[in-house]
Amino acid sequence: MGTGTGGARGGAGGGGLVPGERWWRVLFLALASVSFLISLILLFLSAPRLRLPGVAPSASASAASAVRRGPDAPPCLAYLLIGARGDGRRLLRLLLAVYHPRNRYVLHLSADAPDDERQSLAAGVVAAAPAVGAFENVAVVGNPTAGTPVGSSGLAGTLRAAAVLLRLHPDWDWFLTLNAADYPLVTQDDLIHVLSSVPRDLNFIDHTSNIGSKVYGPSDLANNISCSPWVILNRQFIEYCILAWENLPRILLMYFNNIIQPQEGYFHSVICNSLEFRNFTVNNDLRFILREDPAQKDPPFLNREHYGQMVDSGAPFARPFRENDPLLDQIDGNVLKRWSNGPVPGAWCSGRKRWFSDPCSQWGDVNIVRPGPHAVKLHQYVNRTLDEAKSSSNTCRR
Repeated sequence: MGTGTGGARGGAGGGGLVPGERWWRVLFLALASVSFLISLILLFLSAPRLRLPGVAPSASASAASAVRRGPDAPPCLAYLLIGARGDGRRLLRLLLAVYHPRNRYVLHLSADAPDDERQSLAAGVVAAAPAVGAFENVAVVGNPTAGTPVGSSGLAGTLRAAAVLLRLHPDWDWFLTLNAADYPLVTQDDLIHVLSSVPRDLNFIDHTSNIGSKVYGPSDLANNISCSPWVILNRQFIEYCILAWENLPRILLMYFNNIIQPQEGYFHSVICNSLEFRNFTVNNDLRFILREDPAQKDPPFLNREHYGQMVDSGAPFARPFRENDPLLDQIDGNVLKRWSNGPVPGAWCSGRKRWFSDPCSQWGDVNIVRPGPHAVKLHQYVNRTLDEAKSSSNTCRR
């Protein structure tokens, strides 16, 4: 832990810091938290992104108006795809694997990536998926946060991307975070179809301890909470964290700014200590992760030996994968039916499948989804997960 955390605990115990020093430390942390929140508000008002080549404004407006939104329409998913230096091609492949015109996307290459890699990613997006120019539903962050995933910068990048999505497209239902090492195990038609029957006020967070019993101090949070940093959160909860109309998100943000891995506990602690949201949680991040050794912090990379177990699980996502692993090609060919270098085809693709033509270069009604055979396993997986959430005591519901 850092000096600030140790000092705060020493002061609370009566030793270490004298009262005057303790109050100066509290004041400093409070000012840092307020400064961080002001930065988020500014980002919310002006979202920096690379401008992607598009089509004529009239065509874009026509495409956007064709997308139905609201409780009677299929859900809209807002994705944050995160990568570091050298992950540009991986992020492009991941985007194409989860792309659908109804959804929203923010691509974030960390600050240690060179500008030409970021520009290449933006150009590759439009070249590989012409629908992006028409529906204008993909943004590449042009002024990214720091390259390290540890410390407050990782959490700041996630909150910033959520603010960008709220600023650009305030009409989505769930916010999903994916890393360059992630990959889907179902098509977006499958996922949207199954989530259409799921209450949209639910949040999917994976934690292994009762983090709703009290608001911990920084060292307690680091020592007592073991959570997945990958989350699926509804829009109302994201607005609560970004706009912070109550003190809870601000207080916990101040605590988690002093923790090495804040994303492994921030959203989980906010939601489990919120009277408004804690009864709408599911203790599952909807990812297949192989845990051969419970004592091992980082899971092993998946390979072709795990294909059957992974697909049979019914989970919509899996991790981690190595770049260009043959297992990804197997998933593309057998599960996603992704052809060539284009997006995964769905009911929205109306072009003919030819060796020289991408069927998704033309599109029809994007409000129609056509689930495939893997949607059956996904539906069973989600139903089982929801049933466990109702009966399990390992949850922050009251």
